[in-house]
This record gives sequence, structure tokens and C-alpha cells, in this order.
Amino acid sequence: MDSESGLQLILRNTEEVMTLEDLRRFLETGMKLKHYIGFEISGKIHLGTGLMCMSKVKDFADAGVDVSLFLADWHAWINDKLGGDMEVIKKVAEDYFKEGLKASFECFGGDSEKLKFVLGSDLYHHNDDYWATVIDVSKNTTLGRMQRSITIMGRKEGEQVDFAKMLYPPMQVADIFIQGINLPHAGLDQRKAQVIAREVALKLKVKPLLDSAKKKIKPVAVHHHLILGLGKPPSWPIDKSNLQELWSELKMSKSKPNTCIFIHDSPEEIHSKIKNAFCPEGEAGFNPVLDWTKSLIFRDENSSFLVERPEKFGGTISYDSYATLEKDFLGKKLHPADLKNAVAEKLVKLLEPARKHFAKPKAKKMLEELEALSITH
Repeated sequence: MDSESGLQLILRNTEEVMTLEDLRRFLETGMKLKHYIGFEISGKIHLGTGLMCMSKVKDFADAGVDVSLFLADWHAWINDKLGGDMEVIKKVAEDYFKEGLKASFECFGGDSEKLKFVLGSDLYHHNDDYWATVIDVSKNTTLGRMQRSITIMGRKEGEQVDFAKMLYPPMQVADIFIQGINLPHAGLDQRKAQVIAREVALKLKVKPLLDSAKKKIKPVAVHHHLILGLGKPPSWPIDKSNLQELWSELKMSKSKPNTCIFIHDSPEEIHSKIKNAFCPEGEAGFNPVLDWTKSLIFRDENSSFLVERPEKFGGTISYDSYATLEKDFLGKKLHPADLKNAVAEKLVKLLEPARKHFAKPKAKKMLEELEALSITH
């Protein structure tokens, strides 16, 4: 694949690339791109993790990038996930979570057997260079910066937390350098860690990132879009001057199961959740159903979307672009109920490989074990 085609795949459906100039240079000089995305291990996998993350991983793989999925069990322990029980976290990581990411990749036609997984515990075990890199990163930033960066773990800036959580940001940054990653990938909510990685890159002494001439370089950070949860914002209309922060707060979250869809939800559950979704008529600025339509259904230029409706309401219509659909919605030519039903149908079909995956005895047992854990943790 030529560098321009690879570039377009890497850029597709991204919110930000730091920096495009660096990425072009990597591609034009033939640098082997090493990608990673980290997943904090917690509960069931929803569309924000399963479809948004893994569709982007598929793009990277198609562009010839060496992709890697990091199962961040230590980070989950630090952040008190799954009751803060490290043995439970490791089991969920190696069983359910790995299977869930494979199933999500299959939803986009990917070969899940080719995915590379790295468990945090395995990477850190007897690895003096890793812990030295954590110190190296920490020596090149400040406590104040770490305190401001706890938002990457879903905490509020200024929140009183135990000191272990101050280790989370430098560990996440060290994960990049110890693995020689030049293309770290994350949701936009992880931006603060990625910025630190770029800022300290040329100062590191233990495991700096090097090009073929052994010159220190900065990693290129790629951020994908965060899809909204289906719930109504606490206040409506929203304050658009604070839209980015509000968007991060209202992103899809497994802690609000009625406002998110899990990759193995039944067709009935998918229809029910979307039917009850917040979808204000004629409003596109903050509309979860439109957000999903744009990000999940019209994810590439070849996408099409069929909205079936009775003749008295305009009849069935096919859309070949999101812009055309949004125009109809803003003009109130497309009713929220019709849009919701069509989105639900599309997601039911898209998630079919994941449902089939978790219908297999081994994967089904892993899901049942996780659901039992969720009751007790």
C-alpha cells in the first residue's frame, strides 16, 4: 500500500492526530509503524470500546500497521475496578475481555486470530527497564501535571484520590516507550497522557523512542471519537461553550447500562435501549442517535443506510451519506422514531458476529462468569 492510501486509512474517523506532519514523515521514510491501544479491565464491553476502538484497529491493520492490544490489569487495579481484586481482574482480562475484543474485531471482517494481546502483568514482570522508564517519565513532569491528568481514568480534576492513582499517568506513558510504540492510539479522553508522552519523548534516557538513525523521536498520537451514551443530559439545552468536557462526561459508560449497548446484547435489548434514547427532533449538535449514525454506520465512504417507514410518512429511503441524512433530520423530514428503528436494525446486523461468538460454549461461560462477578463487586 502506498503512503497516501495508508495515511487515509489511519486518519479515517479520527478526532485528532498529534501530529499530522510527524505521521507523514514516518510514512514517507518507510518507518515501520507500531500501534497500541490500552484497555482498562472492568465490566462488559460496550460499543464505545468494542466498535469504536476495534473499527479503528481494523483501519490500522488494513494500513499495514503492526497493531497491539494492551490489557491494562495493573491500571484497573489502581483504579479500583472489579472490586480492586487483582486475581479477578487478571482472569477477566485473559478470558472475557480478550474474547470480547476478538468478537468486536470480527464485526468488521477482521481475522481475530491475528490480533496481538499484551497483558500488563506479563510486560511488567521482572522488567527493570519498565519501572526505570516510569521513573524517567516522572522525573520529566510534575506532581501538578499528574494531578491534572487523573481525568484519563475517569476521575475529576481536583478529586481527592489515593496516591496510587498518581502512578497511573506515568505508567500509561511508560507503556508506550517500553514497547517501542510510535503510534499510540486512544479515545480523546486519554489525550492528557498522550500529550505527556510527546513532551517527555526527547528527554528520556532509559527507553527513548528511536528512528532508524538512532535519533530520539516523538510518538504520533491518534485519538478516535468518543460516542455518547443514550441518556438525556442533566440539563437541556446544553451549554455549548463547554461542549468538549460535557461530551467526555456523557460518553457511553457501562456504569449506566440502560444508556449503552453491549456487544453481545440481544436484538430485543438493542431495540429497547435505542427506542428509549434521547434523540431531540431537529437537533444535531448533541444527539446520541445521530452521533452513533455518523460514527458507527457511516464510518467509511462506501456506507449506506436504509430507513424503512410507511408510505404515509414518506416511504422507505436510502441514504448514501451522513450529510444528507443530517440535513433531512434538521429539516424534520426524518422523524426520530424512524431513525431510531433504522439504527437499531443496522446495529443488530453489525453485532451479529459478536452474538455468535458469545453463543459458543467457552465464550458464553466467560460472559456468565463476568455477570456473576458484577453482582458481587
